Amino acid sequence: MARPAINAGTAAVDLLREAGVTRVFGLLGGSMLELYDALRARPGIDYVGARHECAAGHMADAWARVTGRPGVVLGAQAGPGVSNLVTAIAEARLAYSPLVVIAGAITREHQGRDTFQEIDQGALLAPICKRSIAVPTPERLPELLDDALRLAMAGRRGPVALQVPRDVFAAEIEGRSMRQPFENLQAGGPSRSQTRALLDMLETAKRPVIVAGGGVKWARAGAALSRLAESLDIPVVAATGHADVLGTRHPLYAGQAGPRGNRVASRLTREADLLLALGTRLGFNSTFHSHDYVTATGRIVQVDIEAAALGRYFPVALGIAADAGAAAEALTDAARARGLDGAPWRDWADAFRAEREGLAAERAAEGRLESSPLHPLRVLAELRDALPERAIVTLDTGAMCLQAADRLHHGPAPSLLAPLDFGLVGFAYAAALGACSAAPERPVVAVMGDGGFGMTLIELATAVQHDLPVVAVVLDNGAWGAEKAYQRDFFGARYLGADLENPPFAEVSRLFGAEGFAVDGPGETGEALRDALARRRPGVVHVKVDRDAMQSLRKDLFRSTRR
Repeated sequence: MARPAINAGTAAVDLLREAGVTRVFGLLGGSMLELYDALRARPGIDYVGARHECAAGHMADAWARVTGRPGVVLGAQAGPGVSNLVTAIAEARLAYSPLVVIAGAITREHQGRDTFQEIDQGALLAPICKRSIAVPTPERLPELLDDALRLAMAGRRGPVALQVPRDVFAAEIEGRSMRQPFENLQAGGPSRSQTRALLDMLETAKRPVIVAGGGVKWARAGAALSRLAESLDIPVVAATGHADVLGTRHPLYAGQAGPRGNRVASRLTREADLLLALGTRLGFNSTFHSHDYVTATGRIVQVDIEAAALGRYFPVALGIAADAGAAAEALTDAARARGLDGAPWRDWADAFRAEREGLAAERAAEGRLESSPLHPLRVLAELRDALPERAIVTLDTGAMCLQAADRLHHGPAPSLLAPLDFGLVGFAYAAALGACSAAPERPVVAVMGDGGFGMTLIELATAVQHDLPVVAVVLDNGAWGAEKAYQRDFFGARYLGADLENPPFAEVSRLFGAEGFAVDGPGETGEALRDALARRRPGVVHVKVDRDAMQSLRKDLFRSTRR
């Protein structure tokens, strides 16, 4: 439906409002001031201004993961403002997060003349987006923005970038409405024949396991997964970085398998005679593409919204291109109708429960470590006990954070935001700010190493300015820990570039106007986190940990690359 003439920047804001976008992120630049002016004039969309475009991109990515709607970031300055977003876009690409980038570009008249801040932004962003779209005329901006929002949300989600020349925003055009709600863009469930085939396999199984991944989270299908697991008494393993698929306190939750996981979950996936991969690619970060972590003799049934993912890394007995939530619901209903229960594999499920109790006891013992300096595992145990039930946790990559993913408690999704396959250090704090923007009623905690926090320290100013009460827990071992562990284990402890000299982060936090807590003794971390969360203000808990307690989490991979 046509609307009265307005400038294209205002038309873009109107379309975002209609799409249900209530917050956008960015850093002010001169390439889209008409859009900024419309954001100020049109109620309904709040703006969070970051101190670096990459951080703004992570905030929008996290907002999308928490809300289930497109996260919008403004690359408001052509050239450097857009190139600063590359890392955040690449992260969203490998997390399958619907990030929509509105990227300012130089005016059409000046293109191709080596103009100030001119780069080929379309070519720069195309490899890391579902699509990089150039807006050729003002009249097409609303249409192509609609396309970008829809494409980001359709099928397997992912980032989409719009390149919008500076003069396009200023031109007057007729506004327009969106074409179709996002809810109508997703796949359905499996066919009846596929459901029957899966039930036939289950009837002959003795050692079934469900491996659930990001597709379950995007479908908001935690409850459906729980009903499926409980009705059949099947253990559930989380794909790496998705420990919140079910809620870690669920009695059928085994934790993460693979190189980032625990021995109980890894045994389940290795010894299963039927592995139901629900909403997961069984990708590298979860499996290393190795039968060390995935059954070599059992049958694999894989459900993914993207048909190209089926059987890509491991051969499957049955591939189902479907929504993970719809598949879980259909399978539960069909199993109940057939009268299928967990009796055939009761010994398998009971053995899992006993092992799970043993692992829980070991991790409880980690919480009683009295070593000085503090052992990271003691810190993680204290965090596990102190985290509120409804907390959202964000993590970086790195040795300590990779251990944290399988040791902390998480509620049902969305409760854990991790860098996933991009393996990014410096993600957690900015992502926490985006998550807090999306769910201000929930406690949000970023767990990071000292290196990653140092990369994003300036965003404390963003947290204070926008009143985002995120608490960062910084585990400080004075090193790039994973890399230093490799230098220790494979290069005779010949260190170069591994050690860090850090400021007192608690004091720095207070200088920004946030809360600051310094921790270096047993029992102090949990207390400090509870205190920080109770104050409902931005804060940092700076925890000094043993710099010699380093663990190489990728030894097998590292050895394979050196043969």
